[in-house]
Amino acid sequence: MREMKDSGVEWIGEIPEDWNVGKTLYALSMPITDGPHETPELFDEGIPFISAEAVSCGNGHIDFEHIRGFISQEFYEECCKKYIPQINDIYMIKSGATTGKVAKVETQKLFTIWSPLAVFRVEPQRCYYEYLYYFIQSDAYQKQIENKWTYGTQQNIGMRTLEKLMICFPSITQQKLIADYLDVKCSKIDVIIEKQQAIIEKLKEYKLSIINEAVTQGINPDVNMKQSGYKWIGSIPEHWNMVYAKQLFSQRKDRAFEDDEQLTASQKYGIISQKEFMDIEGRQVMQVLKGEEILKHVEKGDFVISMRSFQGGLEYSEVSGKISSAYVMLIPNRDKVCDRYYKWLFKSKKYISALQGTSNLIRDGQALRFSNFVQVYLPSLDLDEQKKIADYLDDVCPKIDNEIEKREKLLEKVLEYKKSLIYEVVTGKKEV
Repeated sequence: MREMKDSGVEWIGEIPEDWNVGKTLYALSMPITDGPHETPELFDEGIPFISAEAVSCGNGHIDFEHIRGFISQEFYEECCKKYIPQINDIYMIKSGATTGKVAKVETQKLFTIWSPLAVFRVEPQRCYYEYLYYFIQSDAYQKQIENKWTYGTQQNIGMRTLEKLMICFPSITQQKLIADYLDVKCSKIDVIIEKQQAIIEKLKEYKLSIINEAVTQGINPDVNMKQSGYKWIGSIPEHWNMVYAKQLFSQRKDRAFEDDEQLTASQKYGIISQKEFMDIEGRQVMQVLKGEEILKHVEKGDFVISMRSFQGGLEYSEVSGKISSAYVMLIPNRDKVCDRYYKWLFKSKKYISALQGTSNLIRDGQALRFSNFVQVYLPSLDLDEQKKIADYLDDVCPKIDNEIEKREKLLEKVLEYKKSLIYEVVTGKKEV
């Protein structure tokens, strides 16, 4: 049993007697840097431009399938005045929801990075690059990041702050042994992770395909089909019709009532009370304290066009209350509309794509109008058939969701085991 001592760092805890701790900067051959802060013009081809998504999706590697886009040779040369990628560089996301995720540079192909990525380049006499790569992933480092990050529009940690975070310094020989050990162990764990991720992704795709097929083609496989005349939906059962959206939905323009409860629009939960949303999420949201008189009234059973509808379709309100004046409330024609069928339709991939096609300026926070909604002609079918389709999806989709949830819980356990293993090894609590 090796002799241990207190590291003096809360998140690191005890370390072997012959190990040291020091600032991250001591392990590096240059100060931590990042990419350009301006947004470049992007092209369909050119030099890959890497941002946070390419790191967060790569499971420790740069995923070139999720690059920001391509930049010109001229912009690349400008970027090179600040930073040129090099084999064994380590990238860490320093802003946004995936702050702390890392990836190694393993290619000599030309590319460069954007400002959300921090660059760690080790001094090989003091630190082995793969040891640092694993240490950054450990709770010993990640907890320090969480303790130091700041909030603006999103979480963020500065490069000078990162340089001051503490890491363990065993001998270079020991660092290499640790890295080699974790390479073997983590590669086996990563196979399990990737397998589960692939299954989860296939289940999600399967669910989307079931929804798309049911809401656009019905659930009778023997029904005769016809061309709808509208590209977004394609063929439909021959007894269905395509109608102007105003025949099925009208716009609610009521101002908020005095006793209305404040509501929040969410892709995850639909339209729910702001209080309930904050309780579920465990965080505060922006509350309207001034200008309440411009808020709009929502009735239970209304559909709502929110600022994220171009991303995730229309939301359905299970409650009455008041909501932002930027949103559009839709009143279903109860003689022609089964809420549950159109809830599924408005969340289908095909419909969302059609809604996106009504605007040339799709961007986060864009206010889609009633005029956008009515540009998409909608399927009209017998109420009984709408209910049968909704019943089918209400039955099938939760079963798929349960399987996804089961797989995600398993994945979470595997990821926790990996994280625990890395922490134990890079802090010397587990000897290799």
